[in-house]
Amino acid sequence: QVQLVETGGGLVQAGGSLRLSCAASGRTISTYTMAWFRQAPGKEREFVAWINWSGGRRSYAAFVQGRFTISRDNAKNTVYLQMNSLKPEDTAVYYCAASEDPGKWSYWGQGTQVTVSS
Repeated sequence: QVQLVETGGGLVQAGGSLRLSCAASGRTISTYTMAWFRQAPGKEREFVAWINWSGGRRSYAAFVQGRFTISRDNAKNTVYLQMNSLKPEDTAVYYCAASEDPGKWSYWGQGTQVTVSS
């Protein structure tokens, strides 16, 4: 079993930055694909970014538009999401997820709230 804990959320003004962290425990995540998702009030959960086990491959949702960067430190069993140029529409609960099988997100964190004020 993998336990994921997200931290780093908070309240920030539009144009500001936040760095989210996802710390894993229970097992090493060095062989897992990791991702960030988000869910805004009244909306479905949506994909934000993923990164493969080595960090050599990454993919982002179109709305990221070069503002976010996903990274990982396998030695620390941690994944990050650097978010710059934040917009009010980025307000959501951000979740970390881990996958052993392509397309199947087996483990989820509890989420961290990000609020961007205008």
